Amino acid sequence: MSPRSGPDHSPSTDDAATTDPSWTELLEDAASIADEYREDGWDAALLEPIAVSPSEREDRFGFDVLVSDAEYGLLETLVENDDVTFADAEVYYRPAAGTDRRLALAVERDATSETAVCVPLTYAVDEARPVLETAVLEGELLVHVRSAGSEDSNDTEDSDADTSAKDDGDDSDQWVTFSHGDPSLFLEESDLETGPTE
Repeated sequence: MSPRSGPDHSPSTDDAATTDPSWTELLEDAASIADEYREDGWDAALLEPIAVSPSEREDRFGFDVLVSDAEYGLLETLVENDDVTFADAEVYYRPAAGTDRRLALAVERDATSETAVCVPLTYAVDEARPVLETAVLEGELLVHVRSAGSEDSNDTEDSDADTSAKDDGDDSDQWVTFSHGDPSLFLEESDLETGPTE
């Protein structure tokens, strides 16, 4: 699996998507890439999403990624470390053959502290089109990671666009946001053409 070229700064996936062999292969590749980082001396965390969905919420526009409480706790510990700033990323991308589903792995990186977080993503182009179109127009795609405990939260407070942990004192409404400055790394050229994807 090779990263897509270009600078990059930083729910409801149906059951068929999360059990699809392509998704399983992506998770296996993500684990291998995380291991490679560790072998190089990096502190690498791998997230295994419970669900991934495009979100048009004003406070959390982008991709909404739900992970286990334990994985979210680990991520929160990393982002709260003053020595860690995720300023760039590698994006590994591939379409699922014969469908409009896309698979991507965003490796959020802080080269200074040698810290990496691997975030696998899956999304259907037709479902994600409004999010993707807005991301391309604005030159920024946001990936919001939440814990399973926040799944039922309906709060709508504003969220920062930078990599950060949202914390208003309510555990049900916290998330970490990663910002990607080149949304085209998550797309095919034809993905934003008008009309349904065959």
